Amino acid sequence: MIPGLIRRAWLPLLVLGLLAAAPFIGFGAGHALTLLARAMIMALAAVSLWLLVGGAGLVSLGHAAMLGIGAYAVVALDAARITEAAVVVPVAMLAAAGFALLTGAVAIRTSGVHFIMITLAFGQMAFFTAGSLTIYGGDDGYTLYGRSLVAGQRWAEDRLGFHYLCLGLLVAALLGGRVLLASRFGRVLRAARENPERVRALGFSLYPYRLAAYAIAGALAGLAGVLLANAAEFVAPSFLAWQRSGDLLFMVILGGLGSLHGALLGAIAFVLLEEGLSHLTEHWRLIFGPLLVLSVLHLRGGLAGVPGQMAGLLRRAGRPPHA
Repeated sequence: MIPGLIRRAWLPLLVLGLLAAAPFIGFGAGHALTLLARAMIMALAAVSLWLLVGGAGLVSLGHAAMLGIGAYAVVALDAARITEAAVVVPVAMLAAAGFALLTGAVAIRTSGVHFIMITLAFGQMAFFTAGSLTIYGGDDGYTLYGRSLVAGQRWAEDRLGFHYLCLGLLVAALLGGRVLLASRFGRVLRAARENPERVRALGFSLYPYRLAAYAIAGALAGLAGVLLANAAEFVAPSFLAWQRSGDLLFMVILGGLGSLHGALLGAIAFVLLEEGLSHLTEHWRLIFGPLLVLSVLHLRGGLAGVPGQMAGLLRRAGRPPHA
């Protein structure tokens, strides 16, 4: 079983291994670690969105709202001089999950384009609400007094420690997602994505399953928001903007909807490509956009499907020509 899993998931394992080794193979500089931390945080947020899109078949354009609510929970507690991670993290995750429950209770009663538009509307409501919070800087944003404390210690302020904190939480999210999808709950979600009518015919009510998945994804996005706020030491309404939701959705699609680790691959590729092109030219978006569109059009199964495509090409190349 384990060798088979390694064969199927060697690419994400390689990426995680490279992230673990990065500080010791030439990426230990401050800027490099900051970039990798950002990539892992966005990967964590993308994993949470994949649970909705790839796991439950719910395409959301308001997912950044949960990310931003997690970040603003850090802001609210920071303003009250509460910075202990043991308090900040649960509060942020509960706040994001609560928002997901309240909005999901309405949104999940719809489907297709209607669901996309309702999640977009709720996301924009959260965005404009954040901009109106003058106590937290309004549109100008809020600068944290300092990063969250871990057991009373400033471990999160150490770049290397923060790097491995992000990596550890990302790995935990990937493993937790796999366990969730393999459970009875996850099997119902995946079956409903493929054929909801058949699942209803078997006696399952899809609404509570999808609402629970929406809340779980929201809580995980809230955790990513905590990390993002600490990484930037600054939070602004732009964290909740629909453009960020679009970026997250593109990461999921780029990585591949067929497997959970596609969200990891898509997010890492997205962030690193964006950073690399921005150093080449100020008009990098003119290159970035078409590259992403071409990758989605021509990479069947996303980045997660590349090993399978390569194996198929090698098998065809090894066949003897027909007489």
